[in-house]
Amino acid sequence: MADVETGHLAALFARAATEHPDREFLVYGSRRMTYGQVEREAVALAESLASLGLQTGDRLAVDLPNWPEWVVTLLAAAFRGVVLVPLDPSLTIHELKYQLRHAEVRAAVVPESYGGTDFLELYDELLPDLPELRALILVGASDRWLDDRVYRYADLISKRPRPGTPGAIESGDPATLPLAILYTSGTMGKPKGVTLSHGSITMTARASCEAVRHTGEDRVLGAVPVFTIFGVHVVAVTITAGATLVLQERFDAGPALELIRHQRVTVVHGVPTMFELLMRHPSFEESRPATCRSGLVAGSPVSPDLARRIRQWCDVQIAYGLTETGPTVTVTRFEDTPERRAQTVGRPIAGVTVKVVDLKSGSLHGPEAVGELAVRGPNVMLGYDRMPGETSRSVTAEGFFLTGDLALVDEDGYVRILGRRAEVIIRGGYKIYPRELEDLLRTHPTVGDASVVGIPNETLGELICACVVPTEGSIVTGDELKDFCREAVADYKVPDLVRFFDALPLTGSGKVKRRELAQVVGLELSTTP
Repeated sequence: MADVETGHLAALFARAATEHPDREFLVYGSRRMTYGQVEREAVALAESLASLGLQTGDRLAVDLPNWPEWVVTLLAAAFRGVVLVPLDPSLTIHELKYQLRHAEVRAAVVPESYGGTDFLELYDELLPDLPELRALILVGASDRWLDDRVYRYADLISKRPRPGTPGAIESGDPATLPLAILYTSGTMGKPKGVTLSHGSITMTARASCEAVRHTGEDRVLGAVPVFTIFGVHVVAVTITAGATLVLQERFDAGPALELIRHQRVTVVHGVPTMFELLMRHPSFEESRPATCRSGLVAGSPVSPDLARRIRQWCDVQIAYGLTETGPTVTVTRFEDTPERRAQTVGRPIAGVTVKVVDLKSGSLHGPEAVGELAVRGPNVMLGYDRMPGETSRSVTAEGFFLTGDLALVDEDGYVRILGRRAEVIIRGGYKIYPRELEDLLRTHPTVGDASVVGIPNETLGELICACVVPTEGSIVTGDELKDFCREAVADYKVPDLVRFFDALPLTGSGKVKRRELAQVVGLELSTTP
């Protein structure tokens, strides 16, 4: 078996299954699966993948929601040495075809039906255009007739593994052995396939375990979508700790709070929006969760006010990362000062170096300078799949990956994220960082959420537009919010426009679709007399 310390995910899981085979690993509704049971299913599925002709390095798509079968498929891929391609089950047929074709997927694990979609019919429509895709593995298949390219998941995991199979983990250097290809959300163009190694995933999982002081006694809420890097990270962190993962098919605040209470969840991971929705739910104040001790909040900016409110009931750490960095770059720690735990995204994890790059010259800056954050370390991706040009453009001559995020790194190594480089608004020659205004607006009692975008303007270059979701039942005007901002920031930063929304458009990974917001407001202005 591969040495656990080398960072192979299958080896890491196999050790956990050996040390505590009867400990609960997965909880989903009334289903309970121990580490030993999951290992047996994963090894059986890995054997079946081999019998279907999948070789080391072949691509296996998993197009499932947060079900136990998703986790088993991840581990089967790791055991077999095939590369997992997680897909969002809500993709349109065109998005799905693009990702399946681009990744050259050989087999796919899909639900029989989910979210009102018959996936067998959906894939039947796609198969003629995807000659590489030779096998469909159907989860929850009924007695309907299946053709010779479709297999039942239940049949494949029921095969008895050969003696000693758990030790037969595909060998290779975990630092360069691909584990998964995850597609970016595509908010700035076509999605790119990010290839991550076993070493990248397990390294960042260990760092997060240390940051939240994870133990095998913890029970973890698995509500982050598993097709995202954050979702993969939650699974890997739970395995690393030898803990229990309580899965929620799709995040919904009310049922999530019930899960937390009934399953006595101790660790909660999520994007800021998830925590905000949990705290806004009517049942939250009626019966605040009493068992939650920590977790990670990441995926989009976390305002100091939001961090403070979450920590009143769950002492979370703030983490920063990207799909391309596996994901963790920095994280706060319990021993950090309260100001740094609220105002920064912490320090880099062990083995990772960060710098800021001057936006004009491209040279690396020292501390206390604002620039594009650059990251170097074994957590960084192997590259964009089949896109060597994009890969080379994203890395400096010194080997630093360019994140696209504007940041400041202080002399002690703590990182403050100011916003995306592409999101900076230039109004009348002044640079405005949307995050500063968004954090300010969220402190107003009538503002539930806010996103600040730039709208093209002939005179000033861009106008500042605050897109605001008011809190339920509140009454507020745009002029009131402008006056509120005027008291706290320079005049050139005050929003020119305020638009109100029932909800902000989000990607599957929980990020605001800023381009879509800017287009909506721009279209409104162009059609207004």
